[in-house]
Amino acid sequence: MSKKKKNIPLPVLDRHASLVDSHCHLDMIDDGLYAELVMDRALAAGVRAVITIGIDLPSSIKAVAFARRYAGVYAAVGIHPHHAADLTDAALAELARLAGDGRVVGFGEIGIDTVKDYAPLAVQQSAFIRQLQLAKRLNLPVIIHNREAHEQIYELLKSHGPWPAGGVIHCFSGDGATAEKFIELGFYISIPGVVTFANALLLHEAVRAIPLNRLLVETDAPFLAPVPFRGKTNEPLYTLYTALKIAELKNITLEEVAAQTTANAQKLFGISV
Repeated sequence: MSKKKKNIPLPVLDRHASLVDSHCHLDMIDDGLYAELVMDRALAAGVRAVITIGIDLPSSIKAVAFARRYAGVYAAVGIHPHHAADLTDAALAELARLAGDGRVVGFGEIGIDTVKDYAPLAVQQSAFIRQLQLAKRLNLPVIIHNREAHEQIYELLKSHGPWPAGGVIHCFSGDGATAEKFIELGFYISIPGVVTFANALLLHEAVRAIPLNRLLVETDAPFLAPVPFRGKTNEPLYTLYTALKIAELKNITLEEVAAQTTANAQKLFGISV
């Protein structure tokens, strides 16, 4: 990672406002080598909190370590559907142990992915259900990976609910009607930098339809960098561009988006900002 960014103007957030990057992978941004620099940039621009997410045991361990090390960083632990075959009894027990750390505020990312064939669907479903059950016992909100599996995930969440600790559909890619179904189950909808893409028309319509009090913002860094950094390495700082696009789509101010999405993140994850 270059330690200097191109001179592209950042959206300016009022100094009293703040944002939360509700989903990133700090350990994947240049192998975590510049995590302190990445967080310094984010904090200086008003992104006051970041939740760094585990996708397997090693990354979950790293997520907890980052959360202990850096101000404004919280962690989530879990095994991604791509790694579903790794969810042994021992791995589940280790996730439960990690989740006991005070900096862990969510369980995930977990879910189903029907696009990649890294794990058979039946294995993904089993791993998803076992982790949902553990998260519920631990009273942690669940962070859901949903890639072209809207109906399957909805039915599993509905059948294994209710969800008193709540949860979030991460990196949302559905339409407004799909979002409404998850919201009715008590879930938040998290919007990634994809919303800044000109061709993301379905997501634009969904954002217009979703109530602001059910929205979160995220980067999924280092993936899915927003315009004007599309195709480059993403980082929590760029949450600003996603929030600005949401403001544009909803015809409200950046500060209104920041205030409500931050309040939503605080309510769901119990974090301080």
